[in-house]
Amino acid sequence: MEPGSLLVLLAIAVGIIFLAILFTFVPVMLWISALAAGVRVGIFTLIGMRLRRVIPSRVINPLIKAVKAGLDVNTNQLESHYLAGGNVDRVINSLIAAQRANIELTFERSAAIDLAGRDVLEAVQMSVNPKVIETPFIAGVAMDGIEVKAKARITVRANIERLVGGAGEETIIARVGEGIVSTIGSQHDHKRVLENPDMISQTVLSKGLDAGTAFEILSIDIADIDIGKNIGAALQIDQAEADKNIAQAKAEERRAMAVAHEQEMRARVEEMRAKVVEAEATVPLAMAEALKSGKLGVMDYMNIQNISADTDMRDSIGKLSDEDDTKK
Repeated sequence: MEPGSLLVLLAIAVGIIFLAILFTFVPVMLWISALAAGVRVGIFTLIGMRLRRVIPSRVINPLIKAVKAGLDVNTNQLESHYLAGGNVDRVINSLIAAQRANIELTFERSAAIDLAGRDVLEAVQMSVNPKVIETPFIAGVAMDGIEVKAKARITVRANIERLVGGAGEETIIARVGEGIVSTIGSQHDHKRVLENPDMISQTVLSKGLDAGTAFEILSIDIADIDIGKNIGAALQIDQAEADKNIAQAKAEERRAMAVAHEQEMRARVEEMRAKVVEAEATVPLAMAEALKSGKLGVMDYMNIQNISADTDMRDSIGKLSDEDDTKK
């Protein structure tokens, strides 16, 4: 083979390799699509995206969509949002939806909402089509002690201005629940709540519960209302039971004190009896001493013995008479 033919073949091979690398590294088809859509994007801009590890289709396709919708955005804005970890396509869709709904929304705010972790497209859609949040049954107790359970439906609309830093649905449900409990608890009679359930929604709605949240409350409607337990009666029963237990404990305490006092008095009686026995034991000694010293004569001693014997006899007769009376 001649050297000229080899050079031609070599040039063709190098050209094919170059084109293969070019079409692999540079998204030529994407560049052509952008030009066909009227979006001027330089080929070197696409190469720069590759070098910055940006997927060109994630930026160019939303850019084409934005230009077709008449939005004023550029590749630098979209690329910076992509590098920050945002969803470029969702941001562009939200801007288009806001433009169609005549809602003022800038790219910077939409990007900030997206980076904050909120679905900006869903927020725009919620601004157009409000969302209904249903609460679980919330129980409140009226002043007459009857428990009233109410379920509410909250119609909210997204507040674009407060999406960044605003509280979510949980806060709305908690605040509405607090308002329902306080409204029911302020009523003297639970029947009034049953007769006018709209009183709850009007009272709660007038409190401005959407302050500091990402939503604007449009209406609060009571979907269902029911009667629960008689909390007042249950509390009175518990209080009566507690009072009874306290009274029983105090009575038991007094009984224990009385028993202790009785035992103490018995001990004192035994102690006094012991002293009497001890005193009686000294009588014979005193009499012996009196006889010995001549202060007591023998006849006197005999008289004392006779008197003692007569006393014992009378006691015996008295006991027999008591036993006969008892038998009768």
